Amino acid sequence: MSEAALLQVVGVGRDYDRGAVRALGRVTFSAGAGQTLALTGPSGCGKSTLLSLIGLLDRPDRGHIEVLGLDLATIRSAHAFRAGRVGFVFQFHHMVASMTLQENVEAPMLALGVPRAERRSRAAQLLDAMGLGPRAGFLPSHVSGGERQRAAVARALVNRPALVLADEPTGNLDSRNGQCVIELLVAHARQHQALVLIATHNPEIAAAMDARIELRDGERV
Repeated sequence: MSEAALLQVVGVGRDYDRGAVRALGRVTFSAGAGQTLALTGPSGCGKSTLLSLIGLLDRPDRGHIEVLGLDLATIRSAHAFRAGRVGFVFQFHHMVASMTLQENVEAPMLALGVPRAERRSRAAQLLDAMGLGPRAGFLPSHVSGGERQRAAVARALVNRPALVLADEPTGNLDSRNGQCVIELLVAHARQHQALVLIATHNPEIAAAMDARIELRDGERV
């Protein structure tokens, strides 16, 4: 594997139910800065499990993962690591119901001590890029599911993370808004020399990425 790789996944596997269920066998790949990567395969093949392991939401049973040269097994504070380096876009938006879209997008910057004026400016810029400027002051319950999902993408990018992990980020969007999301994710990779890893069933999205990792039954095909 290249020493310049932003992400290195080496023989990574994960089992559940005391080893009775193998979610991932031994998956190996690497990817570099400025790259977009599609993670494809049928439902249940291990895509979401792999994203969780890379994002330190879970730990592998075998193998190891390096992000920016750091072995994730040595990270003491997963929360601090994610706040500074990783942006997540979940299949379901996970917006905080009591906060406006603007406040939801600003929230990740609090952990990094970003000044208030800059928080507002960055959040507003991303919401505008998502076509959500007029909705910035609305609570999540007062906007559509697609608008909540677009706001969740803005929230994932606001800290300018080196690694973006997106699990079916366009699953709840129409084709026009889905294209907007993909274009913004690709632009983030190019502009910030970040790695964007997207788990998707959509062949058009997969084709638009720089490379593809296909999983089947927990193994790389």
